[in-house]
Amino acid sequence: MKRQPVTLVAGFLVAAVFLSMLVLFQVRQTEYVVVTTFGKFTRTIEEPGLNWRLPWPIQSLHRYDNRVRNLERKYEQTSTLDARNILIQVFMGWRVKDARVFLERFGDDQARAEQVLESILRDAKFVAVGAHPLSDFISPDPKDLKFDQIEQEMLASIRPKALDNYGVEVTLLGIKQIGLPQSITEKVFERMKAERDQLVKKFQGEGAGEAIRIVSEANLERDKMLAEAEKQATIIRGEADREASQWLKTFEEDPELAVFLLKLEALELAVKDRATLVLDTRTAPFDLLRAQPRVPESGK
Repeated sequence: MKRQPVTLVAGFLVAAVFLSMLVLFQVRQTEYVVVTTFGKFTRTIEEPGLNWRLPWPIQSLHRYDNRVRNLERKYEQTSTLDARNILIQVFMGWRVKDARVFLERFGDDQARAEQVLESILRDAKFVAVGAHPLSDFISPDPKDLKFDQIEQEMLASIRPKALDNYGVEVTLLGIKQIGLPQSITEKVFERMKAERDQLVKKFQGEGAGEAIRIVSEANLERDKMLAEAEKQATIIRGEADREASQWLKTFEEDPELAVFLLKLEALELAVKDRATLVLDTRTAPFDLLRAQPRVPESGK
């Protein structure tokens, strides 16, 4: 009989623990929890912590991971605006944003949710790729590529539809891989090679034209310098000829003066080095060094 109070207390504690397990539950940081009553939506719990509910089967819990998950489409063929086929693979990051809408659309079947999201991603890819020519995806000039614009177009198409209809937030979207079918790869490479060859010829032509211009300018400058030099030489030769003519005329009028000047020049050349010479003063031009007879003054 003494053990009966202890037993009652133990039984009460066990019942309390069991009851708490039925009505209390924990919400983690990485999840949203939807509470339903007899299958009908009751509330969504987004904040982590301890919460309560009515025991099953009155109320049920539906847990959804709120972290971003990755979804990738397979590498498949798509047509561009100019009817060219390309191979493209896109990816999308998504997470549950509105748990109530997600529950109403998919219940607890998250695999079906990914199938639906994959379908709308494929449709958005076809529309976006079909609105752009091949040159926006593949070009020898990186400035012509429009990957960012195409990704934004796909994102703008998917985001409102995914949130309103499925309670899903699309956080990012991008092109993962792009290529060409084997049937058109060679044609594209040939076109790219032709464009590069054209650019090379253009640059070579511009370089040759610039070289011709530089050479022409140099030749013109050279001709100007030669003409100016010839002009100056003609002027100098004219002045020299004119001066020579004047001296020649003078020498013709006075031959003795000419002989005297020639001797004087020869004498200057002979003595400019200050050398000691022993010569007959009667030998030209040293005969100039002899004392000249004095001319008698008139009247004496």
